Amino acid sequence: MSQGEIRVSLTQQSDYQFLIDFGAGLPQLLADEPAPLGHDQGPAPSHMLVSAAANCLAASLLFSLRKFKQAPEPIRAEAVGRIERNAAGRLRMSTIEVTLHLGRKAAEMDHLQRVLDTFEEFCTVSQSIKTGVDVQVAVHDADGVKIK
Repeated sequence: MSQGEIRVSLTQQSDYQFLIDFGAGLPQLLADEPAPLGHDQGPAPSHMLVSAAANCLAASLLFSLRKFKQAPEPIRAEAVGRIERNAAGRLRMSTIEVTLHLGRKAAEMDHLQRVLDTFEEFCTVSQSIKTGVDVQVAVHDADGVKIK
């Protein structure tokens, strides 16, 4: 059952640089691969994957604390994504480690342990990564003919 759709469009600008359009009212983002493939002019897709997981977890923690009328601000997140080669020799994101920092002391917040036990379940991105996302790919040529 679908609960919504997120649509983005990417347009190649130069080499491995793609302008990402998130839709009306949202700023566009230039993505690029690191050198020597790209020109380091924007975050790479792997950077965006790591930042998406960290952002979603930070937002989920904030959401969960606010449900109990707690004000943990400012929340800060640090994330490390590790890229390794799989058995076939292909580069894959093997782990994403996210560290969240609250802006207040734990002793100052009510219901903190309950929040810590459950907030990750609200994170759409990290939970999707953990369980695996069904990625379906189609390829069309310049005439719009589907070739894959």
